[in-house]
Amino acid sequence: MAKLTKEEIVAALKEMTVLELNDLVKAVEEEFGVTAAVAVAGPAAPAEEEEVAKGPTEVSVIVTSVGASKVQVIKAVQAITGLGLMDAKKLVDVLPATIKEKISPVEAEEHKKTLVAAGAEVEVK
Repeated sequence: MAKLTKEEIVAALKEMTVLELNDLVKAVEEEFGVTAAVAVAGPAAPAEEEEVAKGPTEVSVIVTSVGASKVQVIKAVQAITGLGLMDAKKLVDVLPATIKEKISPVEAEEHKKTLVAAGAEVEVK
Protein backbone atom coordinates (compact mmCIF):
# COMPACT_ATOMS: atom_id res chain seq x y z
CA MET A 1 0.00 0.00 0.00
CA ALA A 2 1.35 3.42 -0.94
CA LYS A 3 2.08 5.80 1.93
CA LEU A 4 -0.28 8.80 2.05
CA THR A 5 1.09 12.30 2.50
CA LYS A 6 -0.28 14.69 5.11
CA GLU A 7 -1.80 16.77 2.33
CA GLU A 8 -3.67 13.76 0.93
CA ILE A 9 -5.01 12.87 4.36
CA VAL A 10 -6.16 16.44 5.02
CA ALA A 11 -7.83 16.56 1.59
CA ALA A 12 -9.68 13.31 2.35
CA LEU A 13 -10.79 14.66 5.74
CA LYS A 14 -12.16 17.82 4.13
CA GLU A 15 -14.45 15.70 1.95
CA MET A 16 -15.92 13.72 4.89
CA THR A 17 -19.18 14.49 6.64
CA VAL A 18 -19.31 15.02 10.41
CA LEU A 19 -20.70 11.52 10.89
CA GLU A 20 -17.92 9.99 8.80
CA LEU A 21 -15.33 11.93 10.81
CA ASN A 22 -16.93 10.72 14.05
CA ASP A 23 -16.73 7.12 12.83
CA LEU A 24 -13.10 7.65 11.83
CA VAL A 25 -12.21 9.01 15.28
CA LYS A 26 -13.86 6.02 16.94
CA ALA A 27 -12.00 3.61 14.65
CA VAL A 28 -8.66 5.29 15.40
CA GLU A 29 -9.39 5.20 19.14
CA GLU A 30 -10.18 1.48 18.98
CA GLU A 31 -7.25 0.60 16.72
CA PHE A 32 -4.59 2.40 18.76
CA GLY A 33 -6.17 2.28 22.22
CA VAL A 34 -6.27 6.06 22.65
CA THR A 35 -8.95 8.67 23.23
CA ALA A 36 -9.49 11.96 21.42
CA ALA A 37 -10.64 13.74 24.58
CA VAL A 38 -9.55 17.31 25.24
CA ALA A 39 -6.96 17.54 27.99
CA VAL A 40 -8.10 19.28 31.16
CA ALA A 41 -5.48 21.38 32.92
CA GLY A 42 -4.91 21.51 36.64
CA PRO A 43 -6.38 19.67 39.61
CA ALA A 44 -9.97 19.97 38.37
CA ALA A 45 -9.83 16.63 36.52
CA PRO A 46 -9.64 14.31 39.59
CA ALA A 47 -12.55 16.11 41.23
CA GLU A 48 -14.66 15.65 38.10
CA GLU A 49 -13.72 11.98 37.89
CA GLU A 50 -14.71 11.45 41.54
CA GLU A 51 -18.02 13.23 40.94
CA VAL A 52 -18.73 11.06 37.91
CA ALA A 53 -17.78 7.91 39.79
CA LYS A 54 -20.23 8.73 42.62
CA GLY A 55 -23.05 9.80 40.29
CA PRO A 56 -25.36 7.84 38.03
CA THR A 57 -24.00 5.53 35.35
CA GLU A 58 -26.55 6.56 32.72
CA VAL A 59 -27.83 10.08 32.09
CA SER A 60 -29.79 12.05 29.50
CA VAL A 61 -28.89 15.29 27.71
CA ILE A 62 -31.81 17.72 27.52
CA VAL A 63 -31.84 21.04 25.62
CA THR A 64 -33.96 23.56 27.54
CA SER A 65 -33.35 26.64 25.38
CA VAL A 66 -31.68 27.40 22.05
CA GLY A 67 -30.71 30.99 22.75
CA ALA A 68 -30.04 33.38 19.89
CA SER A 69 -28.28 30.95 17.54
CA LYS A 70 -30.94 28.35 16.75
CA VAL A 71 -29.28 27.27 13.49
CA GLN A 72 -26.02 26.44 15.27
CA VAL A 73 -27.91 24.45 17.91
CA ILE A 74 -29.77 22.52 15.20
CA LYS A 75 -26.47 21.68 13.51
CA ALA A 76 -24.98 20.55 16.83
CA VAL A 77 -28.04 18.36 17.53
CA GLN A 78 -27.76 16.93 14.03
CA ALA A 79 -24.08 16.06 14.57
CA ILE A 80 -24.72 14.49 17.98
CA THR A 81 -27.79 12.45 17.05
CA GLY A 82 -27.05 11.59 13.43
CA LEU A 83 -30.52 12.80 12.45
CA GLY A 84 -31.25 14.61 9.22
CA LEU A 85 -31.47 18.39 9.24
CA MET A 86 -35.28 18.51 9.28
CA ASP A 87 -35.54 15.91 12.06
CA ALA A 88 -32.98 17.81 14.15
CA LYS A 89 -34.96 21.03 13.60
CA LYS A 90 -38.21 19.33 14.67
CA LEU A 91 -36.50 18.10 17.82
CA VAL A 92 -35.15 21.56 18.67
CA ASP A 93 -38.52 23.22 17.95
CA VAL A 94 -40.19 21.34 20.83
CA LEU A 95 -38.31 22.30 24.00
CA PRO A 96 -37.34 20.90 26.38
CA ALA A 97 -36.02 18.16 24.11
CA THR A 98 -34.11 15.05 25.11
CA ILE A 99 -31.17 14.78 22.70
CA LYS A 100 -29.52 11.59 24.03
CA GLU A 101 -30.73 9.09 26.63
CA LYS A 102 -28.97 6.42 28.68
CA ILE A 103 -25.42 7.55 27.92
CA SER A 104 -22.39 7.75 30.18
CA PRO A 105 -21.88 10.94 32.17
CA VAL A 106 -18.57 11.55 30.38
CA GLU A 107 -20.24 11.37 26.95
CA ALA A 108 -23.07 13.57 28.24
CA GLU A 109 -20.59 16.26 29.34
CA GLU A 110 -18.95 16.22 25.88
CA HIS A 111 -22.35 16.67 24.21
CA LYS A 112 -23.25 19.40 26.71
CA LYS A 113 -20.06 21.32 25.88
CA THR A 114 -20.86 21.07 22.16
CA LEU A 115 -24.41 22.32 22.63
CA VAL A 116 -23.43 25.13 25.00
CA ALA A 117 -20.77 26.24 22.51
CA ALA A 118 -23.55 26.42 19.90
CA GLY A 119 -25.59 28.65 22.22
CA ALA A 120 -28.01 26.21 23.86
CA GLU A 121 -28.93 25.86 27.50
CA VAL A 122 -28.52 22.21 28.47
CA GLU A 123 -29.35 19.98 31.44
CA VAL A 124 -27.80 16.60 32.17
CA LYS A 125 -30.12 14.37 34.21
